[in-house]
Amino acid sequence: MADGDSPSEFKLYHYTPSKAAPVIFILLFLAITTQHTWQMIKHKTWFLTAFIIGGIFEIVGYIARAISARQAPDYTLMPYIVQSLLLLLGPSFFAASIYMILGRLIVLVGGQKHSIIRPKWLTKIFVVGDVLSFFVQSGGGGMLAKASTPSSASLANNIVLGGLILQVLFFGLFVLVASIFHARMRGDLTLCATASSLPWSRYLWVLYVGSLLIVVRCVFRIAEYAGGQEGVLMGTETYLYVFDAALMVLVMVVFSVQHPRMIIGREKVAGYRMDQLYS
Repeated sequence: MADGDSPSEFKLYHYTPSKAAPVIFILLFLAITTQHTWQMIKHKTWFLTAFIIGGIFEIVGYIARAISARQAPDYTLMPYIVQSLLLLLGPSFFAASIYMILGRLIVLVGGQKHSIIRPKWLTKIFVVGDVLSFFVQSGGGGMLAKASTPSSASLANNIVLGGLILQVLFFGLFVLVASIFHARMRGDLTLCATASSLPWSRYLWVLYVGSLLIVVRCVFRIAEYAGGQEGVLMGTETYLYVFDAALMVLVMVVFSVQHPRMIIGREKVAGYRMDQLYS
């Protein structure tokens, strides 16, 4: 928090935003989102569209943040609202793609009997949870962006906190489902998995890594909003780039290097068609 701020004073930023940092992350997210878009088109992995949308949210969010940085100290409201909302919500789209990958993977290795949730319900349950978390966060984020008093900001903080906690809870359940499936598969490998060249175990580890990075980011955001407008995390810009921006770049890099393209082109496994995942 900058010197001279009083507890009752509401400010859009409690520091002067860096001009260089958002530009660096604009370029990083632009490069990796472009790479993901090319990979999606080349391999026809259309179910990863949400991943691209998440990247676009990050790009536009940091563009808005760069605009805010150049307006200091006379900030306008719109760039602040845009960066606040898009940077808060972008990871929800990464989460949606991660949820969809697991459901497809279970079907492709014929491992339905090893999943504690039926594949056609698994994706629906977690994506619905992600959407619910998204709307709670966006509602709170919208209120926070327009808050003009400490009391309204506190209420908005609590709503965002609820959405973030909900997201972490769903991720925890997701990791539990994935790890139980993984353990059961290792103990009783299916015929489809044995005969297939699909590196299903490696993809599961990729999902674990991606999930961990997003959960760490969500825990940071929970601590940030729990601390409120006067907290150290919300009052120190460096934490945003270390525990949010950098981690989300890593998520995109991991899923580019270990791109789930091998999930496509295997329409029938153990009597299931891929479209049955959503029927």
